[in-house]
Amino acid sequence: MVKELIIDSTPENGVTIALLQDKQLVELNKEQAGSHFSVGDIYLGRIKKIMPGLNAAFVDVGYDKDAFLHYLDLGPQVQSLLKLTRVVKNGSYQENLLNSLKLEKDIDKAGKISDVLSRNILIPVQIAKEPISTKGPRLSSDLSIAGRFVVLVPFSSSVSISKKIKASAERTRLKKIVESIKPANFGVIIRTVSEGKGVEELQKDLLDLISKWELFTKRLKNVEPPQKILGEMDRASTILRDILTDEFTHIHVNDSSIYEEVKSYVQEISPELEKIVKLYKHKEPIFDHFGVEKQIKASFGRTVNLQGGAYLVIEHTEALHVIDVNSGNRIASKENQEDNALLVNKEAAREIARQLRLRDMGGIVVIDFIDMHKPQNRKELYTYLKECMAEDRARHTILPPSKFGLVQITRQRVRPEMSVVTNEKCPACDGTGEIRSSIVLLDDIENNLSFILEEQNEKGITLFVHPYIGAYITSGLISLRMKWFFKYGKWIKVKSIQSYHLTEFHFFNLKNEEIKL
Repeated sequence: MVKELIIDSTPENGVTIALLQDKQLVELNKEQAGSHFSVGDIYLGRIKKIMPGLNAAFVDVGYDKDAFLHYLDLGPQVQSLLKLTRVVKNGSYQENLLNSLKLEKDIDKAGKISDVLSRNILIPVQIAKEPISTKGPRLSSDLSIAGRFVVLVPFSSSVSISKKIKASAERTRLKKIVESIKPANFGVIIRTVSEGKGVEELQKDLLDLISKWELFTKRLKNVEPPQKILGEMDRASTILRDILTDEFTHIHVNDSSIYEEVKSYVQEISPELEKIVKLYKHKEPIFDHFGVEKQIKASFGRTVNLQGGAYLVIEHTEALHVIDVNSGNRIASKENQEDNALLVNKEAAREIARQLRLRDMGGIVVIDFIDMHKPQNRKELYTYLKECMAEDRARHTILPPSKFGLVQITRQRVRPEMSVVTNEKCPACDGTGEIRSSIVLLDDIENNLSFILEEQNEKGITLFVHPYIGAYITSGLISLRMKWFFKYGKWIKVKSIQSYHLTEFHFFNLKNEEIKL
């Protein structure tokens, strides 16, 4: 499987990151400039209200609405965290690690939040779920700092290993290495990508995380609530940290500063992959060039078409997401209706797994597959859906199909669902349903072209237009472009841009600069 990462940075839309697998778009992430409250950020919060009925507290972390902290998200060593906060704030604890800090007892798993927290108390909290809809962030005080190979967990001593590492000998080897290099009063979670890694790589990653904890301790002394103490990396670096493997062949970036950041980070975590990071310099928008824009327009929306005529209808409600599978005008390839239903359902299952990742749909998802009467077919569909969902990094649970053909999925939701509006108010007619005649449009283009060539004497002109207009200009043996060549003695390059509206056009010179008229 070939993987590519396309990073588009614009002042209007911030940074948009597209993950392609075998040229197909499978994930889309957006990061607005100056965005706050990302998963993993650590803030110094102040308890505003204790809710005994919910066994939870509302915490001020600087968001419009108070954030939610449940008792089960406090972590067993929350008393040690509160103790560290007090002694660091009053200046009686000078260390940056936890070597001399005496840890408190674990809190009761079935206890009450009022026995642990009270109003106005200060507590470091980590964003576990970003603000969604009308809700504020969800918090956890069970802090952790993630690296590429390991995750550092303060106030613990255990070493845990990813369940995806199956070989017992490898699990034992990794555990021995980490236990020998981890500092006192810190636990470590060994991630899947650690498999096969040596002491040097694991120790370097662990030392980076320890330096982040030291920075956390230094900042904790001076910050005031509700300031951020420690921030998670930007989305591009986070994605690279979590998924970068030898399967990646290209990382294309259209912004020079982000390019340098990404290249530097890749060089740090996987030096052998540094050469795959490329700076995109073409005139054409980067998402148009790599076919991402077209896939975005085709993949988002209420209806998603599948190959062969079948389609999905995706509906969103406050409580859950509903996906309906329809065979549409699909021509049966087999006479047996049951076999055809299985074929359509498996094709739909593959696309649904992609849609869940692409839209980052979380919570409860109910899928209405086409009815199948044979138990073995329902079992085959269930197994196939689990295989398709295997690469989804979000935690999820899939229940077998019911007798009605319904499949229920719960999927972890940590940030707002990705939403792209595919139906827009027409920018050309401003919603009136009428635009300037194409004949007049071509006159406008030629008048501007004449001015550029004869008055400004520009050379190497490229005309960017909508694909329909581009086809009209270049089609035929004696095309309109050929007539321009005979008239002006200069060849005009014509580029079609899918994202342009019908009457939009722009001229660019040899330096790739737009010619303002």
